[in-house]
Amino acid sequence: MFKPVSEQMDLIRRGTVTIIQETALEEKLNRSRNTGQPLRIKAGFDPTAPDLHLGHTVLIQKMRQFQQLGHEVLFLIGDFTGLIGDPTGKSETRKPLTPQQIAINAETYKTQAFRILDPQATRVVFNSTWMNPFSAADMIQLASRHTVARMLERDDFAKRYRENRPIAIHEFLYPLVQGYDSVALKADVELGGTDQTFNLLVGRELQREYGQEPQCILTVPILEGLDGVNKMSKSLNNTIAIMDPPGEMFGKVMSLSDTLMWRYYELLSAQSMRDIQAAQQAVAEGRQHPMECKKLLAMELTARYHGEPAALKARESFESVFKHGEVPEEVMEITLPSENGQLGLATAMRLAGLVASNGEGMRLIQQNAVRVDEQKVNDSKMTLVAGQRYLVRAGKRKFARIEII
Repeated sequence: MFKPVSEQMDLIRRGTVTIIQETALEEKLNRSRNTGQPLRIKAGFDPTAPDLHLGHTVLIQKMRQFQQLGHEVLFLIGDFTGLIGDPTGKSETRKPLTPQQIAINAETYKTQAFRILDPQATRVVFNSTWMNPFSAADMIQLASRHTVARMLERDDFAKRYRENRPIAIHEFLYPLVQGYDSVALKADVELGGTDQTFNLLVGRELQREYGQEPQCILTVPILEGLDGVNKMSKSLNNTIAIMDPPGEMFGKVMSLSDTLMWRYYELLSAQSMRDIQAAQQAVAEGRQHPMECKKLLAMELTARYHGEPAALKARESFESVFKHGEVPEEVMEITLPSENGQLGLATAMRLAGLVASNGEGMRLIQQNAVRVDEQKVNDSKMTLVAGQRYLVRAGKRKFARIEII
């Protein structure tokens, strides 16, 4: 039995940026409720890296909500599109992955995604299933259903064209293939980040071309990383990865600003918006300390990926570090290459993710906020020596065991 459409829409709207078109989605939900036939909800993931982070889970959480409403979720792994390389947001042509890289990453994606999704209610599909049999004639026919002018409406293509930067022909194929995935799967709804809007719209257009009812589109926001400014990205070193150890995950959530915490609550927590707004009001009125709300969020997210016992242990460890300055049981370990047998402490802190820049590292050192092997240091030019391991603490709560080679 499906919930009333109004109740379904309340949950679907939560944390979304755009629904195209909302009235059409309501019609699909009504039809689904009347016929007992679940909607087919598609979301695609190119296995470009082995690890998923909480930014990815904003979309996966929305997929889980559709599952809870009784609809069929299609977890599409873009093993074929991964060979092309998604040009979205890129200022230059992106190098395609090898089939071996894609196969390894795809398996890791499935394992991590099922920490959120119900495996029994998830259909995992690979777009190589229908794209590998495509002949050259099939691809030409697909390409004939879209125009270069429409492709150049896409912001990143238009910008590169204006700046005389190269656009490879194969990059035009990416949105076409992603759009054709919706045709092959007869998707009713496709989910994606706001940066994928152009590709999602191509799917609607191609479904019309192939005589299908156009899918509705639902976009979710891009989650800011720990810096609170840039999107969560491994390259920016501001991520909370699903596979982060429990203590590290808990500590990273606790490092969020009090303002950013509420955005994480809205996009990642399973709590109702009514409860979240009540907690936010309590903090605003001084009836609740923001740190306690942050601990609850850290507990929820850590327990989701590592289980309740591990989350409790992570909380106890965090509190002992915060209150008593103790070294946590779980400390991130990293190996860094030296330069002529040495590596500057500030540089090592940046590479280990303890600070955002060398300048920030030097400022912390000058403020006596850095310890090496639990000894305070104040020499901003201090170097670490190859062949040694160091316990480095930045501020009160950031730790790393750094081996220099």
